[in-house]
Amino acid sequence: MEINYNVTEESFVEFNLFHAQHSSAIAKTMTIQRFLIPVIYLLVGVIFSYVLDIPVFILVGFFLILGVLWIVFFPTYFKRQIKRTATKMIREGQNEGILGKHSMVFTEEGLREISSKGETTVYWAGIERFNEDAFNFYLYNSAITAFIVPKKELINVDEVRSLLISKIHSSAK
Repeated sequence: MEINYNVTEESFVEFNLFHAQHSSAIAKTMTIQRFLIPVIYLLVGVIFSYVLDIPVFILVGFFLILGVLWIVFFPTYFKRQIKRTATKMIREGQNEGILGKHSMVFTEEGLREISSKGETTVYWAGIERFNEDAFNFYLYNSAITAFIVPKKELINVDEVRSLLISKIHSSAK
């Protein structure tokens, strides 16, 4: 089976968002940032109240409000940062190997991805995991990289999904 598709900047950003939402390392970092910053805010409030000779409840109250706002709005901020960073990264240089027209040929042994920059052949055992979201299939060939296959480019999404699941799971045995 062969499929043809076009990987866009939007698809690349969607992959980065998906990966961030499903990575335990990123989730741990996000949790630490989300809750450690408000604690620091409270400590700053206490220190400033002593240094500036202002009643502690006023500054701690102010920094407590800032901390709660940080906790509430940090996930949205974090998501925007991922989008912004992914967009900047993909615009930094020549990315024809990532973006643009691709073909993927599925064989019994694995897959061959063809782009304007060359070919990549991967055995099914080299695909560490298969994931998808509403927009794309992600065939992870390492912990942080994946082949991105936009679903909107495919005529037979269910057939491709079934093939990938069967090949990837059977090679893991």
